[in-house]
Amino acid sequence: QIAIHLVYTLKQFYMKTKIVAGIFFLVALASFSFRDIEKRKVKRSMRNSDPTGSVYIIIDKSDYELNVYDEEGWYATYPVVFGNKDLGDKLMEGDKRTPEGNFKIISKRPHEKWHKMLMLDYPNKESWMKFKQRKAKGEIPRTARIGGGIAIHGTWPNDNLVVDDFTNWTQGCVSLRNEDLDELEGFLRVGTRVIIRR
Repeated sequence: QIAIHLVYTLKQFYMKTKIVAGIFFLVALASFSFRDIEKRKVKRSMRNSDPTGSVYIIIDKSDYELNVYDEEGWYATYPVVFGNKDLGDKLMEGDKRTPEGNFKIISKRPHEKWHKMLMLDYPNKESWMKFKQRKAKGEIPRTARIGGGIAIHGTWPNDNLVVDDFTNWTQGCVSLRNEDLDELEGFLRVGTRVIIRR
């Protein structure tokens, strides 16, 4: 009976050791993963003022950057992420792609999930023309819809990691860190030109 008790105790010890070792392994793996992700930096010109005159932005999908220009030239670059990982042009509703083309900001408002929304005028004439051409060529289904509701917006609260590790997570919108959006929103007016390209 002592031998049975000893075997039982050793089994319990072995199981507890495996559980503790597993927990240590997961904690080490998680800390190693997060340590490798560096915060992406905002790049700014040497000017010590807000943008001057007319402001426009160019969003480069291949570089994951939103560039601000004013009458004096380049002003700043902010890190962003998008929808679909392949970075292709939006073809139709539901494809999670970020549209390419020339747009403008049509409204600005707070958002309950993603901090703030700078709504774009997608779909506009240019978007509709591309959409109809693709339908006519059979590149998209005849029943496809163009979609809408494309915006520049923030992230979930305290979720800057998605921007820092280049995670494309939106339904086709452009997303940036909330503090960067606060800064941008201060000088991007309704009517600001927005060029999205790859």
